[in-house]
Amino acid sequence: MELFKVDFGLTVWMFVAFAILLFILWKYAWPAILKGVDGRADLIDKGVEYARNAKEQLDNANVEAQRYVAEARHQQADIIAEANKMKTQIIEEAREEAKKEAQKVMESAKVSIEQSRKEAEKSLRDEVSRYALAIAGQVTREQMKDDKAQHKLVNTLLDEMETKN
Repeated sequence: MELFKVDFGLTVWMFVAFAILLFILWKYAWPAILKGVDGRADLIDKGVEYARNAKEQLDNANVEAQRYVAEARHQQADIIAEANKMKTQIIEEAREEAKKEAQKVMESAKVSIEQSRKEAEKSLRDEVSRYALAIAGQVTREQMKDDKAQHKLVNTLLDEMETKN
């Protein structure tokens, strides 16, 4: 059981060796360890700050991208509305133009029909006049053979002329 016996000399030398080791570690190793830990902490802080900045930039970029998309959609809606407005206007102008053309054609057809009707009336009158003159000529020739009938016709025509004037 010698292992469990405490030897005073060995214990002192162990404390001295521990103190020397502690002094060397405290003087040389501890500042280097602290410097490394502080550097590591700074590096981690910088990384966290960089990540925050990157996240902010990403959020800002997303907001800006959404704004651009919304603006593009608004412009697209405006362009579509303008195109629909122009389409409606063009269709309306075409309808008006077609109505005007149809009105012109109708007016032209009416004028043409009226001219044809007048020509037909004139032709009919001329034809009726020819027949009437031919008939009147034959009737007057028959009636004018007699002198008495001629005097009677002349007197009747003179009386009619006097009543008209």
